[in-house]
Amino acid sequence: MHLFPNVEKRYSHEQLSALEAQRMAQFIAWSPVVFQVSRLLLKWNVLTLVRESREGLTLEALMEATGLSRYALTILTDAALSIGLLLIDPATDRFRLSKTGWFLLTDEGTRANLAFNHDVNYRGLFHLEEALQEGRPAGLKTLGDWSTIYEGLSQLPPEVQQSWFGFDHFYSDHSFDEALPIVFSTRPHRLMDVGGNTGRFALRCVAHDPQVEVTIVDLPGQIDMMRRNVADHSGADRIHAHATNLLAPDATLPEGQTWDVIWMSQFLDCFSEAEICAILTRTAAVMTPATHLYIMETFWDRQHFETASFCLTMTSVYFTTMANGNSKMYHSDRMVAQIKKAGLQVARTYDHLGPGHSILEVVKP
Repeated sequence: MHLFPNVEKRYSHEQLSALEAQRMAQFIAWSPVVFQVSRLLLKWNVLTLVRESREGLTLEALMEATGLSRYALTILTDAALSIGLLLIDPATDRFRLSKTGWFLLTDEGTRANLAFNHDVNYRGLFHLEEALQEGRPAGLKTLGDWSTIYEGLSQLPPEVQQSWFGFDHFYSDHSFDEALPIVFSTRPHRLMDVGGNTGRFALRCVAHDPQVEVTIVDLPGQIDMMRRNVADHSGADRIHAHATNLLAPDATLPEGQTWDVIWMSQFLDCFSEAEICAILTRTAAVMTPATHLYIMETFWDRQHFETASFCLTMTSVYFTTMANGNSKMYHSDRMVAQIKKAGLQVARTYDHLGPGHSILEVVKP
């Protein structure tokens, strides 16, 4: 198994002393408590207040600022010291923010992950065992009665929907600036965006090139959301739609015209390997040798930093429990294998775009 050097070292060599490993084991055992305490320290602005105080804050000052009782705050701050979010000056009993607390408070990706796990995943993860044994998203019933989460995105409660899209957009939007010059390097006129979701990339495309026509392929519910999202934006008249469920046996991609570029961003990780191969086979059917297929994904083996690999392998558990029961964040070798099975080939790979994306440039021989 090929891994990037920073990832490989982490996974092939012991990183902790015995005492550190024991503490990590306990941290895992108490991790649901750690999560909820940390979430409330953020929600009730405890970490923010401590950060904004130059000299740190006493418990009494925090009580006054938050309106929380002494009991509630001692529960939270005692735990925060053990978790490593706060530090305390023994001489003055003033709390100050640790490095970990600073990242939890200020890192955009961490905040997106935390909201996503609380609003979307937390209750459903109780059903992980069923999901793994039965190959279905057994935890999805905590949100609604759908076979996959994608069918229900437009019907999720507002706070759940906000956290889902916040998570999804964080991991895609920050790569668009670097992806656009790659996608438009051949000056495409017709671009198909498969799994275009709410149309955010399509809007970037029509703003980037005043001539390009974009067709978004997605589920009917997603197409409705996309139309509302792009309606008042410049270039919306050049964004078209093709509603379909690509898992349906008779599903097809738009035909009848030559596609210069086909774009799939964070799309194929929503499917099993067999489904990926089937989708790519349908894609190959509408490609010509001049068509460029760009697949943008966050492959866990191609991350520059191991922390990113950690986030991605944990995201796979969301796919298992909540999304569809059979997909994951893939090792790049597995994606390339499905590309080859579909009769296509990777012409070039672009790594380290945005927060950790790679783009596979795929062509039809």
